[in-house]
Amino acid sequence: MSLPTRFRAFRIHSDASGYRSGIESIALEDLNPGEVVIKAAYSSVNYKDALAGTGQGKILRRFPLVGGIDVAGHVVASTDPAFKEGDAVLTTGSGLSETRDGGYSEYARLDARWVIPLPAGLSLRESMLLGTAGFTAALGLLRMEDNRQTPALGPLAVTGATGGVGSLAVAIYRQAGYEVHAISGKSEHADYLKTLGAAEVLGREALATTRPMDSARFGGGLDNVGGPMLAALLAQTAPYGNVASCGLAASPELHATVMPFIIRGVSLLGVASAGTARDIREEVWRRLAGDWKPATLGQIHLREVGLDGLPAVFADMLEGKSLGRTLVQLGNVA
Repeated sequence: MSLPTRFRAFRIHSDASGYRSGIESIALEDLNPGEVVIKAAYSSVNYKDALAGTGQGKILRRFPLVGGIDVAGHVVASTDPAFKEGDAVLTTGSGLSETRDGGYSEYARLDARWVIPLPAGLSLRESMLLGTAGFTAALGLLRMEDNRQTPALGPLAVTGATGGVGSLAVAIYRQAGYEVHAISGKSEHADYLKTLGAAEVLGREALATTRPMDSARFGGGLDNVGGPMLAALLAQTAPYGNVASCGLAASPELHATVMPFIIRGVSLLGVASAGTARDIREEVWRRLAGDWKPATLGQIHLREVGLDGLPAVFADMLEGKSLGRTLVQLGNVA
């Protein structure tokens, strides 16, 4: 397959003219070096992408960079023998839109260390419907189960349940055999969350306690919010249950006591998806393509845009108006 001379990409700058982003025409030579060049089919939009694209968060460590922490497509050239022309592949995180050019581009040049062959059981589109959000949710469950989490401990709570990570966590955890209690301040979306697999949909008041310890209500959970809700979730977790922390939508702070840890043996586990080792990445994607692939994946609320639709999506996400997932279409897909 011949390589393009020029192509479109959503690029982010910060210089003497200020912080700005938008669609540009670029060449392969403008991208970071990498062993694998792909023709991109899809990317997705995550909260981190909205922060990077608008400058409301210090995400990028150098400029200019192409935005987008996810990408999936077909290999068009590779100097790494592990990949050949036509292979379907994906990459999430791994420095994309942080230290390396990301996925909001019709072509991407990638570091072979972080390119994952598309696992059997997933289409390119499904892989980006999951994307970093689904990977993060699944990584949280993997970490919990590595620490002996089981359905017998009780329901898993998912905070921030209507967002991308939250929606997919509800669906993935239900598929994995857990009862899921979705926690959200958006009561109008209760039916949506139940469609994904939530046994109960609870308002934020369910995690409004300020006590260092409360009645054990959950076997564990995934927290996307941080702050007081995370502290309350820890206080309501059953003995030897696990809470995985992966977000800070409300606050990066945590004011809690050690009592849940030393009295109930509760564990607080960090989920840092961007820096996950390759062997763990491969295991997570294997599970997402297999026994953890949600039967309700097609029910995830979905918005699809091209590169020109990104600014509006970023604005909605930062204003708390997003629901489910947003796919970015980057090319014609057979």
